[in-house]
Amino acid sequence: MSVDATTVRRIAHLARIAVSDAEVPHLQGELNAILAFVEQLSEVKIDGVEPMTSVTPMEMKKRADVVKDGDIADDIVRNAPDAQNHFFLVPKVVE
Repeated sequence: MSVDATTVRRIAHLARIAVSDAEVPHLQGELNAILAFVEQLSEVKIDGVEPMTSVTPMEMKKRADVVKDGDIADDIVRNAPDAQNHFFLVPKVVE
């Protein structure tokens, strides 16, 4: 796939980038080089290759899923203008 000058101007318009007529040939070459590289990537055989999160094999750091700050509902609603049964009370705004 190659990009022509009209497509370069359309991409610039969609990206809200001001591009002069003198810049169009350079950008056309740049976009064509990018697309050629992407086409090369599609030729790479990736069958059996697992997705990875890093180039260095490592275990993800995990923390224990435990509640550390429970039983503080009274502290949370202490400064509320109005609270009831550990819930914030707000004025009704919808009829």
